[in-house]
Amino acid sequence: MKVKRQRTQGRSLLLALILVILLTGCAYPQELRKENQINPAEFITVVGQAVDTYHEKTGVLPIKNSEMTTPLYEKYVIDFPKLKKTNLLSAVPANAFESGGVFIYVLVDVETKPTVKLMDLSAYQSVEDVQKKVNDYIAKHGGNMPQGVAINDAFAYVDFKLIGMKEPDIKSVYNRKNAITYILNKQTGEVAIDYAMDINTFIKNNALENSLKPDQDLRQILVDKSYFVPIRSVSYAWKDNQPMPQN
Repeated sequence: MKVKRQRTQGRSLLLALILVILLTGCAYPQELRKENQINPAEFITVVGQAVDTYHEKTGVLPIKNSEMTTPLYEKYVIDFPKLKKTNLLSAVPANAFESGGVFIYVLVDVETKPTVKLMDLSAYQSVEDVQKKVNDYIAKHGGNMPQGVAINDAFAYVDFKLIGMKEPDIKSVYNRKNAITYILNKQTGEVAIDYAMDINTFIKNNALENSLKPDQDLRQILVDKSYFVPIRSVSYAWKDNQPMPQN
């Protein structure tokens, strides 16, 4: 079976940033750097105020160009030089990639109320690493997928023994306790981060079960209830009293 490789031009910016990280050293240990452990609220507040002022003065948002195919939560990357050039920001946040940190600052809800959020580059890079191993396995095994335990008809967990790789120990940005897990689209071979546990925690903690709609993409809950966006993700729906990944 031939696998459809889903590599869009929209990810070129992030892949270029990942390459820079790889050339300067592994990104994973950077999670331990002091600036990356500071409560992001103080940085986000300052950047948010600068973005709002820029928007009011210019009528446009201070974001970098992106492709139409760029995934929604990775699409609107904040352009810090624009904010500095207009004297709305004196310095780039210490935890931002541009300052050596592991976060990329992005905007969500750009059409209604532009809001600053963070993308975790360590998690993004880890998916790239896993994807390469998965692609190698598929190429060498006649299109068969290195799938482990099935989640539903469309997705399964990645079997790291099959791809000969130790599972990356990257903590979830939503709790910093549990390591993220990796799921595999059984049709395309594309790897994504599994956000089911994080989504379920937010739903339970906020008693949202009775307010969920059948066609609702549950990833928005992560965006609304935290400082972070779910990068390298698929949509989730509420089925059988739990979040389930969807094609």
